[in-house]
Amino acid sequence: MTQPTTLGAGEARTRLHELTVIDVRTPGEYASGHLPGALNVPLDQIRRALPDIRHAAERGDILVVCASGARSENACRMLAEHHIAAATLSGGTGAWAADGHDLHRPQGAARAAWGMERQVRFTAGSVVLTGLLLGILVHPAFQLLAAGIAAGLVFSALTNTCGMAAVLAKLPHNRPLAADLDTTLAELRDR
Repeated sequence: MTQPTTLGAGEARTRLHELTVIDVRTPGEYASGHLPGALNVPLDQIRRALPDIRHAAERGDILVVCASGARSENACRMLAEHHIAAATLSGGTGAWAADGHDLHRPQGAARAAWGMERQVRFTAGSVVLTGLLLGILVHPAFQLLAAGIAAGLVFSALTNTCGMAAVLAKLPHNRPLAADLDTTLAELRDR
């Protein structure tokens, strides 16, 4: 499988006015800061948005972004399977901000949500710690929890996917409101 086209933060900034930017992070991550004009379509909602993304791609180039670039690469591959060309932002919003470019925050965003990578690290660490403690205090078999998380992390690194992130993305604080996603899809149709 080919790698998606990547744009650096500088090139993306100069072309921002001509790009449709799709941010595939969770709504909480998006609210904590996103590229100017970016539309939030979480990664697990891409298939639902395919017709609208295809419509926007017919009118101009698509740039897909996430926190670090991994989820946007996955989204670009998914779009390519449906014959929709898209580029990914190298290094994601982290690289964008590190280059000194502003991130926009929606009006009324209460507080910054934890990024998905931080949520995964917290959950994995909590399960490992719990497994080790229960293994010492209750029964050694509980240490299998820690081993299971370790195996999952190795698999995640080898495949550049994350099952735990997919599960965490389904939690209510990581889900878009139906009305918000419908509004975003309508904006894509109007591009």
